[in-house]
Amino acid sequence: MQTFQNIMLVGFGGFIGSVLRYLASGWMHHIFKTDSFPVGTAMVNITGCLAIGLLGGWTEHLQTFSPHTRLFLFIGLLGGFTTFSSFGYETMALLRDEELFLAFVNVAMHLLLGFAAVLIGFNCSKIL
Repeated sequence: MQTFQNIMLVGFGGFIGSVLRYLASGWMHHIFKTDSFPVGTAMVNITGCLAIGLLGGWTEHLQTFSPHTRLFLFIGLLGGFTTFSSFGYETMALLRDEELFLAFVNVAMHLLLGFAAVLIGFNCSKIL
């Protein structure tokens, strides 16, 4: 059952994650100075995958987070931070603009590097 407290934890985490996504994505676009490739979304997704790998590994191996903390971190903060809905839209836009190579690079980068980041984070959680 969803309690008001759980809803607030997820909502507050989502607010923070969304603001962080906005700031981090803008920062990446500023650094790479490109409008032709969604580098901000890619970097946010890869960073989010690394973070969920680390935190998920810690949770699984060390039993460190309470159910409320997991709601706040995983569903709220990281759910608000990672941007696979933006990823889907931006990939579709690249395809619509007939930027097939960039669309392929975008998908490959998100899937391969994102999965690798989760794997690295999960394995690092065993060490840290």
